[in-house]
Amino acid sequence: MCATCGCAAGELAGHVHSGGTWHEDGTRHEDGTWHENGTRQEHGGHHGGEHGDGEHAHVRTVTLAEKVLARNDALARQNRDWLRERGILALNLMSSPGAGKTTLLERTAAGLAGELVIGVIEGDQETALDADRMRAAGCQVVQVNTGTGCHLDAVMVRGALTKLDPPGGSVVVIENVGNLVCPALFDLGEAHRVVLASVTEGDDKPVKYPHMFRSADLVLVTKTDLLPYLDFDLARCTADLAKISPGATVLPISARAGEGIGEWYDWLRRRC
Repeated sequence: MCATCGCAAGELAGHVHSGGTWHEDGTRHEDGTWHENGTRQEHGGHHGGEHGDGEHAHVRTVTLAEKVLARNDALARQNRDWLRERGILALNLMSSPGAGKTTLLERTAAGLAGELVIGVIEGDQETALDADRMRAAGCQVVQVNTGTGCHLDAVMVRGALTKLDPPGGSVVVIENVGNLVCPALFDLGEAHRVVLASVTEGDDKPVKYPHMFRSADLVLVTKTDLLPYLDFDLARCTADLAKISPGATVLPISARAGEGIGEWYDWLRRRC
């Protein structure tokens, strides 16, 4: 299991599908090595007193978590250098499930067709449903299925970038697994983090999940066309975001109705 969040992302088992769907295959050990179709091996064995000793187990878990994140950060730096050398803008798109990430990308691909080349890395536990939608919108896509894992990490993105092979000067959007907790921990090599908060989720999400919103460069408050039907305090949500992440830009937006979509396009153009 992943030492940082309890999911299986540290040792994802999977396989490669045809049509651009990609799974990691095998087991990643603490030393960074992989074994295909194997099981995790404990390097160094068990130490006396480890079982039943909560404090010892906690120390070991924290140490392993630090190792996992340090290895991920090193790979993320390699991804960032790879992207920068090619003049590619990478965005890490994060939200809870159903906040509207894929709908926003469909609208963006149509609205900026002929202006920007957009490639997409789709992260989901299972299926290629979102990848199919993005291909229909005209984007090159690589699907990454994480199985029981709840987030993407830098090694998954590195493999996906190799398969996607985006052209220089393009935009790569990494649509992360729907989750407001674990994806915030993992640098993928992106240039900017974009977090969506849907009005259907309630206006308290920034204060409930501050780490995710604190790491954002841009927060999109989505589905604003539904505001007349909901008890959502946009002013309160915006004020909370200003306290939690004072450096982030906040844009209310509706991908379906088009509200705020021009401001989103302008933000994207400026980063390109």
